[in-house]
Amino acid sequence: MGRLWDRWTGTKHPAAGVRPLPTMEVREALLALNGPDVPFQLRHGFPKEKADLVAERRIPELKLTVKIRMRLVPAAREVRVLEEQWGNVSHEYSDWQYGRGGATLVAREWKFEKGPDGRRRFVETFRYSSRDMKDPLRDAVLAAGWTWRGVLLKW
Repeated sequence: MGRLWDRWTGTKHPAAGVRPLPTMEVREALLALNGPDVPFQLRHGFPKEKADLVAERRIPELKLTVKIRMRLVPAAREVRVLEEQWGNVSHEYSDWQYGRGGATLVAREWKFEKGPDGRRRFVETFRYSSRDMKDPLRDAVLAAGWTWRGVLLKW
């Protein structure tokens, strides 16, 4: 059941032989990802969020907000991760929706454009994948020798 549960929650373990870094170095490695070239903002969590670090991204094209709350657990050498998203993700419904868990969301928009040969073709005008936010965070945690543990319930 352990492997199945890990797969369902998106839990990943570091490669064998990777020496775990101290807690402060893991925190610094994650905060080092922050910058103008990443599509999200990484910050310290507010007490109300009950998280050490929070990565947040707003996607106005989709009317969607994605938040990854991370809690560092030094005793277990793991980062517990709660992924949340809310917004109007479906054009069929006008109500706002809330979701929690490690689901991958991919969205693309296309339009017709006249090509150099004069023929009409599809051109991608917008692309979003939740992996653009989650993968760099997860890779930094795994490189630090810690486990990336997805959780589904609030802590």
